Amino acid sequence: MRHRISAGVIVDVEDRVLLVHHQKAGTYDFWVAPGGGADGTEDLRATVQRETREECGLEVEAGQIAYVEDLWTPDMRICKVWFIGGLKGGELTSSASGAAAEHIVDARFIGRSEFRDRVIFPPVLREQYWSDKAQGFQTARYLGIREMEAY
Repeated sequence: MRHRISAGVIVDVEDRVLLVHHQKAGTYDFWVAPGGGADGTEDLRATVQRETREECGLEVEAGQIAYVEDLWTPDMRICKVWFIGGLKGGELTSSASGAAAEHIVDARFIGRSEFRDRVIFPPVLREQYWSDKAQGFQTARYLGIREMEAY
């Protein structure tokens, strides 16, 4: 079994969360906060910065760790660290340098009420995130193990 270390960032501006839309006809269609695998000895905060820039053109700063997600498929185990992030600059786009390779067709800030008809990752964004945010993210939360879904 292969293993992968990954990092993502939850950027919330006025109760709207930054999400990128991955869509590959007949294979998957989901929205996810920016992130991806760490390269070599890359620091996870640097991973978040690079992945966000590559996926949607924005510059972010990774703050505290909010969640640790444990994901698996039959051939891979992934540990993903989710940071709370702040927006530093850049221009939001769905045609950033890495977007096409990952089948990213859109990038935007989406309010909770707009989640309803979308597949959203990490799933914690639907409910738990909002109460954790209201409490100021007192501690990092381990989300347990979850089989990666095929979308």
